Amino acid sequence: MQESNKPQAEEQELIQVSGETNELTTAKDGDEAASQSEMTPSLEQLLKEAELRAAEHHDAWLRAKAEADNIRKRAQSDIANAHKYAIEKFSSELLAVMDSLEAALAVENATLENFKNGVELTHKQLVAVFEKFNIKVINPVGEKFDPHLHQAMCMVESELAPNTVTQVLQRGYLLHDRVIRPAMVAVAKAKDA
Repeated sequence: MQESNKPQAEEQELIQVSGETNELTTAKDGDEAASQSEMTPSLEQLLKEAELRAAEHHDAWLRAKAEADNIRKRAQSDIANAHKYAIEKFSSELLAVMDSLEAALAVENATLENFKNGVELTHKQLVAVFEKFNIKVINPVGEKFDPHLHQAMCMVESELAPNTVTQVLQRGYLLHDRVIRPAMVAVAKAKDA
């Protein structure tokens, strides 16, 4: 009987040992799981962090959008002011010409020669203002007719070649390279044979 008890005892020992091993393995797995759970945040923590980051990004986006709107509004205001006050410098230069004209009209005992001198001085002031702002005179006498710069008012028989400007009825003006008023001209035509 002792022999039959021996395998049972060994079996119980093995079960005991394997149970201890299972307990050790389970305990070990539990420790690893606990340390892993400590190292990796829970889903709730991840969600809170993601929500915080999303809120920060949303706030940054709102600020950037507001800044862009402010820049757009400022640019529109600057453009409107530029259109509205574009001729401010030119206007202030013309004030001296206006002052000269008013001074000439205010003189009570003026002679014809004084008026002529005053008009000549005023004309010089106006020419100086035009030069300062790149306003150039178009005076094309003797030049070939150019429809981009001239406006033909009439055609006259002339010794000059056909399509040549014979007379300027009203001078034209350029602002830099843009025509602000074409010159009104008489143009030569071929003589009738």
